[in-house]
Amino acid sequence: MKSHEFNNLPPDQQLIEQFERVSQWVRQNLPKLVPVAVVLLVVPWLASGVYSVNPGQVGVVRTFGKETARTDPGLNYHIPWPFQQIDVLSVEQIRRIEVGFRGVQRVTGEALMLTGDENIVEAQIVVQYRVAEPSKFLFRLREPEVALSAATEVALRSTVGSMTIDQVMIEERAKVQDDARVFIQRLMDDYESGLVITEVKLQAADPPDAVRDAFHDVVRAREDKEKVINQAKGYQADILPKARGEAQKILREAEGYKEKRVLIAQGEASRFLSVLAEYEKSREVTRDRLHLETMERILPNADKVILDGDFGQRLLPLMPLGGLSQLPAALPTAIEPVKGK
Repeated sequence: MKSHEFNNLPPDQQLIEQFERVSQWVRQNLPKLVPVAVVLLVVPWLASGVYSVNPGQVGVVRTFGKETARTDPGLNYHIPWPFQQIDVLSVEQIRRIEVGFRGVQRVTGEALMLTGDENIVEAQIVVQYRVAEPSKFLFRLREPEVALSAATEVALRSTVGSMTIDQVMIEERAKVQDDARVFIQRLMDDYESGLVITEVKLQAADPPDAVRDAFHDVVRAREDKEKVINQAKGYQADILPKARGEAQKILREAEGYKEKRVLIAQGEASRFLSVLAEYEKSREVTRDRLHLETMERILPNADKVILDGDFGQRLLPLMPLGGLSQLPAALPTAIEPVKGK
């Protein structure tokens, strides 16, 4: 059909005519079109099997849904869908979940729990984890993160339920974190989740809003009490060593004085015994020697002398010994020996 005849046909007839032309052309060129179509379909399908695994990742190859291989970092290939599928997981990435809050919004149903002393506390916790065993993570649990969130809530409630509210909020927060981490890891190991819990952080542990201010007042009062007690202990730690040191000093001085007095007494006793021994050998001579030594030791320091008998009546009873050299020269001729000497 010529073009001017085709243009004169109604629209519906033109469409039918166009379809017939295309069908005729396809029938004529079908042997050529089949290989081209095959190439256009097969090449992209085969190319879709190329994939890359980054450092810190592991590729898990599934053939008809079952794990058949693992691939290391680098460029790899697998038979495209529907024969094989590939899951690339990071085994070094640290992931996290939040229990009791999401961002800045609290989740009261997860956060409120009962302590061991029957008080209500609102606890929020963050769990950090990583995938250690990709096979278990992919095939053992349908939703591993949901299971981890539930296990975290169970572990936190169990841990908080075994402690008092003061221990949870103030005294043993670190113990709450450690016990919860051990509990969570045990649960996830029982579930064969393939997850390793790297860290558990207790973000907040407070009483409910209705009593929070009053409870904080009590906490501040206890902190002030502890502060005063610590100050007293510090003062005690400062004073007691000083007192003990002073006591030791006094004891050492007393012991030194004791040793000194003992040595002096022993020396005096030894001297007395040596003199006694000499005295026993020659009593008269020793007595005179002792008398003379005593006078030599005493008289140089004396400024008075007492005279008796008739000599005392002719002179002044008291004479300055230090001034004898200034007396008249005739005075010694008047001095008579004391009787009996």
